[in-house]
Order: sequence, then C-alpha cells, then structure tokens
Amino acid sequence: MQSQVSWKSVIVILALAVIIGLLFRQGYSTQPPKEMSFSWLLEQFDSDSPAFKAVQVDLRRGKAFCGEGPESPPQFTVNIPPDPELASELPRLGAEGQLRNDQIDVTLVPPRWNETWVQIVGYLILPIALVLFFYFMFVRQMQSTGGQAITFGKSRHQRFQNAYERVTFDDVAGVDEAKEELEEVVEFLREPEKFRAVGAEIPKGVLLTGPPGSGKTLLARAIAGEANVPFLYISGSDFVEMFVGVGASRVRDLFEQAKHHDRCIVFIDEIDAVGRHRGTGIGGGHDEREQTLNQLLVEMDGFDKNSGVIILAATNRPDVLDPALLRPGRFDRRIQIDAPDVKGREAIFRIYIRERPTAEDVSVETLARRTPGFTGADCKTLVNEGSILAARRGKVRIDMVDLEDSIDRVYLGIERKSRVLSDEERNALAIHEAGHALVGMKTMPDEPVHKVSIVSRGKALGFTMQLPAEDRHMYSRDYLLGRITSTLGGRAAEEAIIGQCFSGAADDLSKVTDIARAMVCTLGMSERIGPLTVGRSDKHVFLGRDIMEDHSMSEELARVVDEEMRAIVEQCHSRAKEIIQTHRLALDRIVEALLEVETLQGDLLGDIVREADAEAGLGRTHEAESEAAPAE
Repeated sequence: MQSQVSWKSVIVILALAVIIGLLFRQGYSTQPPKEMSFSWLLEQFDSDSPAFKAVQVDLRRGKAFCGEGPESPPQFTVNIPPDPELASELPRLGAEGQLRNDQIDVTLVPPRWNETWVQIVGYLILPIALVLFFYFMFVRQMQSTGGQAITFGKSRHQRFQNAYERVTFDDVAGVDEAKEELEEVVEFLREPEKFRAVGAEIPKGVLLTGPPGSGKTLLARAIAGEANVPFLYISGSDFVEMFVGVGASRVRDLFEQAKHHDRCIVFIDEIDAVGRHRGTGIGGGHDEREQTLNQLLVEMDGFDKNSGVIILAATNRPDVLDPALLRPGRFDRRIQIDAPDVKGREAIFRIYIRERPTAEDVSVETLARRTPGFTGADCKTLVNEGSILAARRGKVRIDMVDLEDSIDRVYLGIERKSRVLSDEERNALAIHEAGHALVGMKTMPDEPVHKVSIVSRGKALGFTMQLPAEDRHMYSRDYLLGRITSTLGGRAAEEAIIGQCFSGAADDLSKVTDIARAMVCTLGMSERIGPLTVGRSDKHVFLGRDIMEDHSMSEELARVVDEEMRAIVEQCHSRAKEIIQTHRLALDRIVEALLEVETLQGDLLGDIVREADAEAGLGRTHEAESEAAPAE
C-alpha cells in the first residue's frame, strides 16, 4: 500500500511539472531569431538604416545577437567564423564600448537570450522545484498532524486494542454502583438475545459524569477490556477544526465506521468540548461547533437507527451540555461518579499497592481514613509518590512513613527546605498554627487534629491538618460555626500573644468569609434573612444564559446580609479568643514544642494539651467545647 501511494505521488508531481513547464514555455516562447551571415552584419554597421539597434557579441561561442535593445529578445543571430582575419574585423563593431555606428549599441558581454541553461531552468527545474516546495510544505505538514489534504474530514478515532494494557472491572474500585450499571451494558453486548427475549432494548447512550479524577475514563477502558466488541475512542476536541463542515464530516465518518460492526461501543471523552448548549454566548451564534453537535444529535437518534452502536461519553461539566443531547433516546442513562467514601478508598488503595512491595506496617484502612475527599486519581498519585520516596531513601519496601509523607506532598506540595524564616517570623508562625490546633481540638472533636507543622510546603508556610472520623455529606449550623472558629484560631492566638496580627491569616479570612456568605445567602442559616437564597444566581457567564437578567439583591437586603455575615464571623472570633485565653498554658506548650521539633502528630498534641489543662486546674468540662454559640 505504501508503494502504491508513492507511485501516485510521483505521477502527480510529474504531471504538475509538465503543466507548469508548458506554461513557462508558452510565456518564454517568441518567434525564433533569423540566422544571418557575418558579411550582413558588417553591412549593417555601414548602413544609415540598420535593421537592429543593439548587438551583443559572445566571442567564446562565436555568436552575435542583434535586436531592438539589450533587454529585448534577439531578432537576428550571426555566426562569427573562427578565422583570425575575420576576428580582426571585430574592433569595427565597437569593441570595448567604441561605436562605429551611432545608431547601434554594441556590447561584448555574454548573451542572456536563448541560452540552453535558461531553457532548462525555465522549462523543467523551476516547475519541479515549485511542485516539490508545495508538496513538502503543505502535504507533509498535514500528514504530520494526522491527516492528509484529502482526508482531513475523516474521523480521528482510535480503536482500542485489548492486548495493550488491558483493564477490567477488577481493576476498578470505589464506584460499585457505576460498575453494576456498566456491567449490564457489557452483558447486553455479550448476550443480546437474553434481553431481546423479554422485549428489552439496548441503551443507546451512557453518560458518565463526575469530578476530575473520579474514574470515568478508567471505567470506559474497563468496558473495552470486558466487552468482546470493537471499541472506538475519540476525544471531543478531535471534532473541532478551523475549516467549516469538518466537525460534522468527522461525526458522520465515525458513525459510518461504527455501523460496519454488528455491535460496537463508541467512547467520546470530554464531550462538553462539542456538546455545549446551543445558542449560547452574547448575541447567540451559529458556529461550526453547533453544526457538529447537530450532526451528532442526528446520528444518535435520527431516522437511521444504529441498533448495535452504544455511545459512551464522559464529562465533568454536565451542566453545560445541550438539553437535546441529554434527553432519553440519546443518553438513556446518566451515571454520576462521585469521590469514593472511606470504604471505596480502602478498596482503591488495595488495588494500587497489591503489585508493590510494602512493609508490614502499611495499613490501607489508615490510609483511607486519612485521605477524606481523595478521588481515585489522588489515591493513585499518593501511592506512586510513596514509591518514589521509598526508592529515593534507598528502601526495598514501601513503609507507612513513606505513605504518610506522600499524603502531605499530595495535600500541600513538596517541602520547601530552601525557604528560611527569621526568628520573629518562625515564632509568629508557631503561634498561628498552635492557635489553629488548640481551637480546632476544642471546637471540633469529631475532626481530631492529625498533624500540625511549621515546615513550609508548597505555598503554605505551615499547616494544621484535621481529619474527620468519617465522611460527611451534610453539614449542620453548629459544624459550620465550629469550622469558622477553628479557622480564626490562628489570628486569635496572634492577637493574644503578640498583640497584633500578621498577613499569614489572609487565606483564613477568605475561607471564613465564603462559609459565612454561604450560611446567609445559600443555606438559609440566618434568622434575619430566613430560609431564602439571595444574591446573584450561580450560573456561568460564559454560557450566555440570563446574562442580562438582574439577580442582584436590593440595597437594604445587601446591608442585612453584610451585617449577618459580620455578626457570624465576629461571634466565632470572640469564641476563638475565649478559648485561647482559657487554655493559654496549653497554647504556650504547643508553641514551645513546635519551635523545638517543627512537627507534632495528633497523639502527642493531645497529650500536651491534657497535661497543660490539668496543670492549669481546668476540669473535664473544658475537654470538648464543641457547642458554638449561635450568632444573633
């Protein structure tokens, strides 16, 4: 096949060269000059009305070219005989700029007309060079980008090969409900008669939605590994092209390729790149992307039925998809894939460490409890970072210390050993983190402090890590107040000990403002506002929907919202300062320990606080101050 393509290219190049050569020849072709005798040339120099006005003499070739001017084509050619006697007559022609006849311009430069090499360049070499230039500059460039000039409208899908890195449902964990739904699709492809016997129809489309890293693409690869049917993969951005109509053409070609099989799965990753809501943007629009989406809608559910083709798509932005794409008949099933819970993370960790050498102290249960909110991709990165740390430290097995350090690395970033703080900054940082840890212990006992450190990681100068005992899906008002109070603990400690606050609390203030705004404007946790949602609707401006509608609140309501937010934050701030003053001895002990060892684990931190409270004479009533005073 490659040789046939090469011969076709050669034939095309030769044909184009001949055509261009003929055009050049036609441009150069003039009436051929007449050949005259040398005596005629001498007579013209003696004549008062010569037949030409310019002569160019080529002594090397023995020719004289006569014409109307130096730049005009020759009208006459004269052969100069190689005779010494005749050559002696040449000075009469005006050699070296001397003119015999004032009407004739004589030069002895080499001729520029009718040369053989000029004909070769003009008729053959130049056309071939032009053809080769355009061929290599355009055709080769389009081939390097994955398509040729004639085939750029073809689909750029890839066919998944099971023999290469095969993934099955056994390699997927933490998404049991999604696996059950997709296993049913695979079973339908394997045994369609079983379902058709009871009148069941195969789902035309399955849409996988969820946050990034939750395992949507991994599930699609598992389907490709389980189903013994052709699996065509393409990204949504592969349909987008600068040429009009290319996206729709690629959609048609993709489904045409899929129809060649009795049963087939087409997986479109990141479908939001081509399936966004139509008519969006300021002023609406009818662009190339909408043409591509229209063709996709017709192929998925039009007059031409694709009975054996299942469309599998994935996106983390289902809110921007066109409603026509989401209706039943196109995507019959929508499977939401959320971040795994503690049991799901435990199963994921088991998969990723089963083929790695691990020490006996490695506990997947502990890792799962200490990684709330982690997705499957985060768990994979954590285990891989632990493997890298173990190899860097010269170990042959991964132990729990490596995995613990990798948790900090994934959470906060790499350790910044090059960042050196002054003694004043280091002391203020220890006070700030000690305030977070102490207030967090007293206000949120359900989320114990796992670690507090003044070691710089990523953008953070220090950190206090609180891990929930179990995953939370709903948050009470008391919990949110406790979260605000613990976040303000660092600033309250700075004010209590140093007497002034530092800029390190800027991120804390941003977090508490967001929580307070959500409590007042979204969650209905304000008595003055009541169970209402106020403020601008949380819609994405780039969608163009309702961009001109006014969702803002009145000035009076905005003032009440600001007052409520301020009241909540000030109430929690006062609560944090009260805890700092009550447990001042415990705070001082935590600061001393941080300045000495830089990092304190949760168990050691709890021992320090209990000993300091006992020494200060505080009773058990102060052990857990989880009840935060409601904001009036």
